[in-house]
Formats: sequence, structure tokens, C-alpha cells
Amino acid sequence: MVNSVTLRRPFTPDMEGTLCVTGHHLIISSRSENHEELWLLHSNVDSVEKKLSGSGGTLALKCKDFLILYLDIPVAEDCINVASSVLALSNIDDITLRYPFFFRPLFDVIENGWQAFSAETEFNRFKECQEDWRISYVNKDFKVCPTYPHAVFVPKSIEDETIIKAASFRQGGRFPVLSYYHKDSKTVLMRSSQPLSGPSGKRCKEDERLVNSVMGMGKRGFIVDTRAQGVAKMAQSKGGGFELEAHYPQWRRIHQPIERRTAFHDSLIKMIEACNDSSSSMDKWLSKLESSNWLTHVKDIITSSCVVAQSMDKERVSVLVHGSEGMDTTLLVSSLSQIILDHDCRTVTGFEALIEREWIQAGHPFRTRCNKSAYAITKHRQESPVFLLFIDCVWQIWQQFPCSFEFSEKFLLTLFQHAYSSQFGTFLCNNERERMHNKVADRTVSLWSYMNRMEILQDFMNPMYEPNATVIWPSVAPQSLTVWTGLYLRGVINQAPQDEAWQEIYKIREYDKELRSKVNKLRRQLASLEREAISNGVVSPPTPMPAASSGDSADIKGSTAVNSV
Repeated sequence: MVNSVTLRRPFTPDMEGTLCVTGHHLIISSRSENHEELWLLHSNVDSVEKKLSGSGGTLALKCKDFLILYLDIPVAEDCINVASSVLALSNIDDITLRYPFFFRPLFDVIENGWQAFSAETEFNRFKECQEDWRISYVNKDFKVCPTYPHAVFVPKSIEDETIIKAASFRQGGRFPVLSYYHKDSKTVLMRSSQPLSGPSGKRCKEDERLVNSVMGMGKRGFIVDTRAQGVAKMAQSKGGGFELEAHYPQWRRIHQPIERRTAFHDSLIKMIEACNDSSSSMDKWLSKLESSNWLTHVKDIITSSCVVAQSMDKERVSVLVHGSEGMDTTLLVSSLSQIILDHDCRTVTGFEALIEREWIQAGHPFRTRCNKSAYAITKHRQESPVFLLFIDCVWQIWQQFPCSFEFSEKFLLTLFQHAYSSQFGTFLCNNERERMHNKVADRTVSLWSYMNRMEILQDFMNPMYEPNATVIWPSVAPQSLTVWTGLYLRGVINQAPQDEAWQEIYKIREYDKELRSKVNKLRRQLASLEREAISNGVVSPPTPMPAASSGDSADIKGSTAVNSV
């Protein structure tokens, strides 16, 4: 415990108080009458920088959500001790020692989030395709594919024995599975990892049968490879590769290049450096932003997702998407294309189901990818902001279609923060096998149990939402994509005015709903009074209007339009 510590944060008055370092939190409690407190999870600290001056020092706590907190500590020794403690506690390897395993909610868990999006529940969303597809438990012990869930969706005509052999032909055993069924075009979206064809063009008849079984007579499909053609050929020389069209005759391969995940981390570091550099001129700022390539990644991901969506919706063909491992760029494209195609994925519950199905259950390695953020120079190169890129792409589409999403920007920000640091267990571990081994569902609370409570959920609702059942086509023109100010620049630009504006919009919409409700109630009362007056003979029934001639139709339509407004 350290006294007389001053906390400095952007757009917030300095706070002086007592600092306490616990096993999971750094707590600063003020001495003022308001008795403010800040509780910071150690897991949210990306890096710690200390600067000693005179008898004291300053700690810069650079957080994974891109905020920087400064602690002025009067005694240099205390400054050094706090820095070393926070650094050690923010890098605990044993996942069972992390806070979600010790967190006890202060709210009643009404809905168990761990059971909200089971494989059986999600499969029921695709009722129209259940004649041709089934749930397979071939991976129930995770021996076929260690990164897949225990239950997957596969063609009904393919036996589990065939799937086991096909899995051995795919990197990491990630054989093709059903990701999405498009009701309008009756086409399917599948995802997998790359085939292990190698330099000799090795083939696997079981894999060919699995992939080709999706195609009916005269049907065709696209294999969307998220790697450049040169990268795919290089992978082939190292034992990986791609599907040879001679063995998959009804499929055509399309390359939609997205940078490999190893480039994403460097891009994020450069972009955050640019965002925090307040001394740059406009030209230098734009140059730094461009050289980071962050928005280029966003553009490439949205473009690839639009190609998949267009193939299914307009060209009415099925799609198989994969890169190399099938856990990063593959999931970016498969999930974002569903946002474009399906209005249900743009609702709160539908979006949560999408994250569960396409990211958590599909085996995106959150533990390794989100271990560090923009302020840490990583050694293992496993860290990569893949999920952040997905959230950013969704935000880009959200701000182009602000009325088509049920959730608000705050909802997306909250998901990003919990993916990197959380008291809940939803984003823990790399796959379902690890979560079962550590008994995450039994020992931690699901994020969905918290977020789906009515008093919390109303904070995440978009007041401008108008259900839109159509496909939405985002623009990737340079002027259409922008830096997410509310996330990357919130330590530089005060977001309070924007938050207040959204609150005002929410109040106006709620008042509008209230007025509409009153109008409908008055109309019902008026209709009831009219019926009562007619039945009592007080007034005569209204005289039927004469049939309109063709020349009157325009006037009548116009009159109706005016009255309805």
C-alpha cells in the first residue's frame, strides 16, 4: 500500500489517494468526499514504464485498451516496487490463477451464458438445410481436430470414418464444416484449413468426396483462398497447398489476399504510435497512418467478405473459405460475410451467437492472440489483433449503415475490452478442449450472463435501429473507411460530447415511442366510442366511398401518403 499517489488520466481531473496492489487488481482510492476508486485489472496492463526523478517517480501504465494511466509516486523505492509487482502480476502464465476463476458476481445469474449458444441450438437456426446436413460428434474427444469443438455440422451423406480421413489431409485437422446456410439462395458457406497437397500434388479422395458432396448436379462453387497466389504456392512447397481443380471439378479457386496475421500486430503498433503522437503535422500524421497499413487490412478483409457474400447472394453458389491454419483470416471472412448477408447477425443476440459459433467454438486462439496489445513488443509472435480487426470491420459497416444494427458502438467497445482483459471466462483459452480441461464453464461466469441482463443490455442498444432484412453492401472506397475515433483516439479526443449526443438521441427516440403509444391508445378509444355510438343508434354508419376512377387514383394515393405522414 502506497499513500499520496496521484493518478492522471485523459479528460479526467487528477485524483490523489492511496494505491493498493492486490493479486488481481491495482486499486487507487481517493481521499476526497466523493471517495472515488479506480480498479484496474493487472491483465489489462500491456506494459509498464517508470521514470524516476528526484526522490520519487512516475509510472506509465499502458493498457491493452490503448489508454495510458500515469501514477505519480512520491518515493522512488515504492515506484520501483509497484512497477515490478504490476509487471509480474500482468504476465501470469497459469490461466487458472487469473481473475475470472476468482470472480464472484454481485448479480443473480438469470440466464446461463454457457448454455445459450450450444451446437444443437445453433443448428436449429439452419432448419432449411437439415435434410442435407447433420450434427457430427466425431470430434467429441478432440482427437480428430484439437482446435475444433466437440460437435460440428457436416453433410449427411458423409460418414464419420470419411471425415476422420479427410481431417488428416487438412492442416491441424481442420476439415471443411458448415459455417452458414443462406436461405434465399439455398447455398452454404464452409470453412477449413489448407489441404496438405504438398509439392507433389498429393490428393485425398475422402476430402474430395467431402467437399464435392455439397455440389448437386450442375452446381458449382467457389473456394476463396485468403492468401495471395504466390503465398499459397510457397505454402505448397512446404507441405501445405491448395485444392487442385482437377480433383474438385465443380469448384473454382479465387484468391482474395489478406495479409498474414503476423503483419497485423506491427500495423497496430504503428497506428497507435501515430494516434498518440500529438506533435505531428497533418501531413506527418496521414503518412504515419498510411504506413501502418491498418486501414488497408480493414479494406482487404471487407472486400474478401463482400466477394463471399456476393457469390452466395447474387451468383447463388456455395463457398469454401480458408487460408492456411483456418483460425484467423478464415474466421474474419466467414463471420463478416454473415454480417453482410444476414440481418439476424446484426442483432445483439445474433451477433453474440456469431462470435460464439465463428470465433470461440471455432477455435480462434484468444489466449495467445490477445495476450499482448499495441504497447508490447512480443517475443513469440503468436499475438495478433485478429479479433480486433473483426470488431473494427463491423464498426466500419456499422457507421455506414447506422440504422441496420441493433447494438451500439459501446457494445463493440465492450466486446473488444473483454477479449483482452475480463472478469468473465468467455474469451479464456484457445479452444474448447482447453476450456473443458480447465473447467471454465463450471468455474467462471459467462460474459453473456452479464451483458444480456435487461438493465445492462439497454446500455448497448442502438436508438437509431430499424430492422433491415436486406443484404447490406459496405463501401471500401478510401473516403468510406476511417480511423475509429471512439477506440484508438479516445485518449486524445474527448468522447464525452459524442456520448451525450447519443444519450439525447436515445431520449428523443424513447419519447417518440411514448407519443406513438399514446396516439395508438387514443385511436383505439376513438374507434371503440364510434362502434358504441353506432350500436346505440346515436350516429349512422359511414357511407361507403364510391369506387375511384383511373383518373382519380393518383390523387387518392397522394392523399393517403399525406395522411399517413
